[in-house]
Amino acid sequence: MKAKLHTEDYEKHMLHTSCPLEVDAASVETLRRRLQTPAAAIGASAGPSDRTLVERIRRETDRLNRNNVTRTEAYRRMYIRHPELHWALLAHMVSRNGGWCMTDLQGELLPYLLSEEQRRSVFAFLERANALIFGDAYPQLLLYEECLRLQRPLFHLLPHLGVSRFMRGVWEQFWQERSPIMLTIGLIVNEQHYIEDRVVRHPHFRRTVLDTLFFHTQSVLQLNQVVFPYQEGRLIRLGGLILEDFSSRKERIEVGKKLYGILFGLPSVHQGILRFASGKPHTGSRADFWPHLFSARRLSPPVPRGELKERLDGCRLRPGALPLYSPPLEAAWNDQPVAPPEPGDWFRSPEVLDFFRTIEPPASFEMTQAYGAGLGRIELAVLAGDLLE
Repeated sequence: MKAKLHTEDYEKHMLHTSCPLEVDAASVETLRRRLQTPAAAIGASAGPSDRTLVERIRRETDRLNRNNVTRTEAYRRMYIRHPELHWALLAHMVSRNGGWCMTDLQGELLPYLLSEEQRRSVFAFLERANALIFGDAYPQLLLYEECLRLQRPLFHLLPHLGVSRFMRGVWEQFWQERSPIMLTIGLIVNEQHYIEDRVVRHPHFRRTVLDTLFFHTQSVLQLNQVVFPYQEGRLIRLGGLILEDFSSRKERIEVGKKLYGILFGLPSVHQGILRFASGKPHTGSRADFWPHLFSARRLSPPVPRGELKERLDGCRLRPGALPLYSPPLEAAWNDQPVAPPEPGDWFRSPEVLDFFRTIEPPASFEMTQAYGAGLGRIELAVLAGDLLE
């Protein structure tokens, strides 16, 4: 109870300095008209120099779309080069979470709860979503860089990169108005629609992951927690949110917007996240943010279930307990070939513009204690011997 009250007081203090991410209603209406014009529905033809640029962007995207670590770092570097691209930093932090979930599957606790087949299925699901979003979004960011270099818009080439016509309108408006908030919301909306049929509703992933009993215990497995480590003095605290229903596209978009509100609407948290992101390269191991609790190296061999002992005391280890094994991605999973995305444009109606509203940072965002408690629940499930099948 004391920890909860302390967390609530801390959140109230942080919210005193919060900054809403303002969306101008007139800009939304301008975008609506832009998306309704016939020109927005077709892609212009590409000349030889355009085709060369498109191929170069595709090659660079493929080079960096090797695994979660390369994607996550590519997002970070893009943000460093162009801090007006708020989405790149948001994608970097969310992609870190994707990597941590991937390596948890081969870490200290989850192998006791999930079979090898189940863990491989969840990894394939996470990897496909991570790779598809990068393959769709990163070419857009590279094209924007080229626009800056040439000092003219090239967004007529987006359809040649397989990008939804929705994003052509969003980028063209960004080029004119330079509103990073409108662009970020547009990218959040686009990417969640992009993976809806290709991953979330895909029959294979429904059968092997989303419709399984073990995935419905995702709250126990912490697959639904998104945490943003941020440095406050010498401490690493965790901000973030819980995604209750991954199958809901609307909820994924709204949670994405709230995470954006945490990242850019709370100045102290924003600076702390930047300090963490620049100081701790992403490896996939949770030791990146809490080395007192996790180790990237296995410090003791796995033991049979009946010989396990409780190690955790909230966000700390019990006296004499060894840190939990949290491997880097390269030790957990081999690189996977990225299959081409299924063709098709998700955009049908400007109704999605209802998502374009001013974002207030959420009143509850501090996850430090909640994350420690959730980790403790996983450990207790392991100790209790409850296989999640």
